Amino acid sequence: MKRLIYFLLFLGVSSCSFFESQQKRTQEQIDEKMLGIDWSTVDSYPLFDSCDEGVTKEEQKKCFEETLASHFQETLSEFEFTLTDKESEIVEVIFVIDTMGRINVINIEKDASVLTQMPEFDGVITQSLKNLPKLAPAIKQAIPVNTKYRIPVQLKTN
Repeated sequence: MKRLIYFLLFLGVSSCSFFESQQKRTQEQIDEKMLGIDWSTVDSYPLFDSCDEGVTKEEQKKCFEETLASHFQETLSEFEFTLTDKESEIVEVIFVIDTMGRINVINIEKDASVLTQMPEFDGVITQSLKNLPKLAPAIKQAIPVNTKYRIPVQLKTN
């Protein structure tokens, strides 16, 4: 009888450590897999409805960038922005496309002269991004992910 109790006690103690070690190995495998993922790239770029999701990643990027540039060009051509200080000014627009395909402007980096001469500029850029056509988010490991972009906008002067 004592042997049976010792055996059951040994079995109980060893089974807990067995499950614990299995759990630890699983966590180690997950951690190893996560370290092997290149988080600085995406598997699929954000896509507008007009872009083909079946093309290569580079063609997706090109379609995304061309659609974005075309939209900016259309929007900015409706407004008359005049800078007098410099020959041209480059403004950096930083925004995030979230996992739902929504755009959130993070920052608009510009020279103080742009703010002085065109106080409405930030609002126009922000509204332009909000009025983009429907957008599907970027994909990484078959999961929608947030992506951050920085685009230069060149302003011409008189």
